[in-house]
Amino acid sequence: MAEPYRNPLSTVDIIIEVEGGIVLIQRKNPPFGWAIPGGFLDWGETVEACAVREAREETGLAVRLEDLLYVYSNPDRDPRHHTITTVFVASADGRPVAADDAKDAGVFTVGRLPAPLAFDHGQILKDYFRYRRGEAKRDIFRSHFRQPGRG
Repeated sequence: MAEPYRNPLSTVDIIIEVEGGIVLIQRKNPPFGWAIPGGFLDWGETVEACAVREAREETGLAVRLEDLLYVYSNPDRDPRHHTITTVFVASADGRPVAADDAKDAGVFTVGRLPAPLAFDHGQILKDYFRYRRGEAKRDIFRSHFRQPGRG
């Protein structure tokens, strides 16, 4: 019998800008740590709809999607599965309230990020802060992507 196809799982993460900082949640389930709100796409759902849904489920915030930051696909980015995440930048009004699989939620600034950060969210936030400082997204892309055969 043939081996079934093994395909990566699709996820989204939403960097929510609110009150001069960004929203992070403390995960209730393993892998533990602080994380950018996000989660798995439901069947038949767009990444944009998933981002809005996950933001509301985990933080109680109604977000406005502002930009697409990057797509992260390192096979080791999530210790549970091979995932591909689409990262959005969004804005919202109000204070986040932990819900769903979030144990806690807060608003943090670049100099006051909580630890530990889950998954590859340290790298994602590093890229986000580069983006917010005005670095072009193509430069962020180039820092991750290597042309085949060019080392």
